[in-house]
Amino acid sequence: MADGPRAMAAPPGRRGRADAEEPAAAERGLFQDEDSCSDCSNHDKPGSNLQSFVPEGKTHFPEIFQTSQLLFYERFRAYQDYILADCKASEVREFTAEFLEKVLEPSGWRAVWHTNVFEVLVEVTDVDFAALKAVVRLADPYLCESQVSSFTLECMNELLDLKEHRLPLQELWVVFDDSGVFDQTALAIEHVRFFYQNIWRSWDEEEEDEYDYFVRCVEPRLRLHYDILEDRVPSGLIVDYHNLLSQCEESYRKFLNLRSSLSNCNSDSEQENISMVEGLKLYSEIEQLKQKLKLIENPLLRYVFGYQKNSNIQAKGIRPNGQKVMHVVSSTMMTGLLRSLLRDRLSQELCKEETEIQFHSDPLSAINACYEGDTVIVCPGHYMVHGTFAIADSIDLEGYGLPDDIVIEKRGKGDTFVDCTGVDIKISGIKFIQHDAVEGILIIHRGKTTLENCVLQCETTGVTVRTSAEFLMKNSDLYGAKGAGIEIYPGSKCTLSDNGIHHCKEGILIKDFLDEHYDIPKISMVNNVIHNNEGYGVVLVKPTIFSDLQENVQDETEENRALKVPTSEEADTAERIDLEELIQCATGKMELYARSSLSEQVEGNCEIVNELVAASTQKGQMKKKRLSELGITQADDKLMSQEMFVSIVGNQFKWNGKGSFGTFLF
Repeated sequence: MADGPRAMAAPPGRRGRADAEEPAAAERGLFQDEDSCSDCSNHDKPGSNLQSFVPEGKTHFPEIFQTSQLLFYERFRAYQDYILADCKASEVREFTAEFLEKVLEPSGWRAVWHTNVFEVLVEVTDVDFAALKAVVRLADPYLCESQVSSFTLECMNELLDLKEHRLPLQELWVVFDDSGVFDQTALAIEHVRFFYQNIWRSWDEEEEDEYDYFVRCVEPRLRLHYDILEDRVPSGLIVDYHNLLSQCEESYRKFLNLRSSLSNCNSDSEQENISMVEGLKLYSEIEQLKQKLKLIENPLLRYVFGYQKNSNIQAKGIRPNGQKVMHVVSSTMMTGLLRSLLRDRLSQELCKEETEIQFHSDPLSAINACYEGDTVIVCPGHYMVHGTFAIADSIDLEGYGLPDDIVIEKRGKGDTFVDCTGVDIKISGIKFIQHDAVEGILIIHRGKTTLENCVLQCETTGVTVRTSAEFLMKNSDLYGAKGAGIEIYPGSKCTLSDNGIHHCKEGILIKDFLDEHYDIPKISMVNNVIHNNEGYGVVLVKPTIFSDLQENVQDETEENRALKVPTSEEADTAERIDLEELIQCATGKMELYARSSLSEQVEGNCEIVNELVAASTQKGQMKKKRLSELGITQADDKLMSQEMFVSIVGNQFKWNGKGSFGTFLF
């Protein structure tokens, strides 16, 4: 069901007096102390604190309370402090009923009963709080608006008789009363309606009750709802979420039907055995879908895991005449600038072969005009762009001067700033500034992208290196990301050398690669300065189940017993030597560091190598175990653990909020 009645949406931008004057005042009556909730008609000031609106349509319904435009914190406070508190999922209906008993007028108010087919005016004579239903009768005079012309008064009476005159509260929209007596009734029904339309899932009651339902489900779903309303979620991710939700609801319905049919089957029948297998498959499918939904609902994890955007950019290939073009971008071309370009840059190309030069006033038009092998030279200036740099061919995009003098700033809401799918893309000497973003500043979907001597001022995440993509970043500065500065996906290759990554939520985030379908990423980090990030300098994301498996394998295998935390002095020395050997093997270029006193810089590099080697080793052991069950032998795990690294050396980690390295379990 939609957020509000089809014919009852308020005019755009229309807000109540409470919203305009004091947002919290709209629910002042609702948020009373429990001792005073029984007297719902007592108000400090007479009159309603809520706004009203007239439903659209041919039928002249009375004015309705406008409650659908509540702010996030208003709903948050209502659910957390007054309705759900610390209840379990199985107690939601009970807590809601108790709340309604305190604030809802039991009779004497009118409402519009809204369905997908009709709206009709009714009068409430009683409330069944436990069932969350109201007992109603048709109001006098009879007012009804229906999409079906044959829906007469007699038909409506028959329908109410079938329902025993009991209607769900969330289908009722309270008629406005300026006395203020029914403010709490209208708000309470709005909270119930919103909850069952946008928060509650049919499978919630079957979830484990060991955690606070509000914290586990209500808060993340409520935040996602408002993030979507406020354009803070990529459009593709919204589509993914609704598709997953529909799939999960459909699978859950099938599962319930199957479970019901099993209860009616004869014991040990063939049909029951078949249904049991189908039930297990459905259950597994539902759990996977629920996990994906939770990842998107979590404001951090939705960007870490939830959205696998596929770029559909098509490469143009080589220009039909086989020629390469040099594109020069300048808002105004002065004679002095042209002479400098001819001397410093263009003359070198012209000496090689006859080259066509095209001039553009903005970099986006130059990018869109490129074919395979073209070069774009951006002259000093501040360029404002409103689209995405979709680079599908191997081109060079370079600034003519210092990065601070060549600024490309993205305005307008949208997804990616720079989207790379070309085989070999080179970007250098440019400063990119991102605003009003819902995705990262640079995404490499596939192919190789080299970024050198650039500045990236981010808005959401920074650089995303997708599976099978290769990214080389040198002598560049990245800052301001509300997520991770750089996200490294499984199966990618990432080389970072002499960069600054700072003032981000996390510095570098290495995504989960422990799944059997994922390949280990190749990571090289040399002489980077990673500082002043809110969380960790580098964070590895891995599933909680991995930690459990690691503990189990440590108990069962001789190899992993050496990785246990030693208790004796001799074991401590052995662990220190083993760690240094791993670092030496992984980097190939590192010398053994002094065992007695490691600097903060070295400790950071060691910590990263140690944890990532352990993780990749565990992946190898899991793979080896699966293969051994099939009778297939596997190569030495030590070699497997080294596949991840080219080198991790010389990096400095300073003033990161949680330290140089950490793991995030999900």
